[in-house]
Amino acid sequence: MASIDKRVYVSVNLRDEKISRVYSKEYDQAAKFKIDKSHPPPHLPQIFKPVWTVCKEISSLTSLHKGFDISIKSEIPPGAGLGSSAAVSVATAAALNVCLDLDLSNSEISSIAFGAEKTVHGTPSGIDNTIATYGGAILYEKGNMKQVKIKTEIPLVIGNSGVKRSTAEWVGKVKLRKQRQEKIMKPIIKSIGLIVMEGLKLLDKNDFRSLGELMDINQGLLEAIGVSTFELDKLINAARQSGAYGAKLTGAGGGGCMIALSPEDRQKQIADAILKAGGKPIITNLSQQGVKIE
Repeated sequence: MASIDKRVYVSVNLRDEKISRVYSKEYDQAAKFKIDKSHPPPHLPQIFKPVWTVCKEISSLTSLHKGFDISIKSEIPPGAGLGSSAAVSVATAAALNVCLDLDLSNSEISSIAFGAEKTVHGTPSGIDNTIATYGGAILYEKGNMKQVKIKTEIPLVIGNSGVKRSTAEWVGKVKLRKQRQEKIMKPIIKSIGLIVMEGLKLLDKNDFRSLGELMDINQGLLEAIGVSTFELDKLINAARQSGAYGAKLTGAGGGGCMIALSPEDRQKQIADAILKAGGKPIITNLSQQGVKIE
């Protein structure tokens, strides 16, 4: 897992009353809420439930019981499998931390965001909030996370298929297929793990061409376990034909986004090809920077 150089911006101001107000520019949606209950109010839209959870947790750390004006602006498309909800939760926690002068550490901010992520995904891994907090890349293996050092910029092009999907739903589908076809699925999933470890070696050598080849192999295995879609396949093939070293879906699959590893001088051509294939391209790079105050 890696962080890209697209950001979520959250601004916070204190209010004189206990009712908080939140506005999302991307959804063009606003809501009001109190945090005096143990659960988010039923009228609160799902997109704001993580924000409510963060506000409640942060407010419990101070004796100042006031509401907040919260404004959210995101460069990360929501519902696309790029960790936008985790980025919002981390940015909200960091903004409230400064607003209330709590001096929370990044570890505490990440932990608060992890709790908020549970309102979205039920049982999240903790990767998305960690990446959003610290930036860079992380190896996740058997429940453990390890920071991966990146020596150079990595040109990427993301293609958003525009197809909304539920991470929990697609994880469930893979689980059912694994139960039905255990002997076949087990070596496929093992091979995906081997690709990750081999990819780390190639990343350390800056061997992007070979790394792209592994991405293509990985995509084939993801198709085999049933998580790719026609829309994603179109974008992936368009990226490859336009000169990408390799391309694959990202996230849980079933929709959302694909990602292409690009030669530095071909990002624009790959983005144009993705657009012509029906996707929404994002030209980006891996980012070493996590949450910050501006």
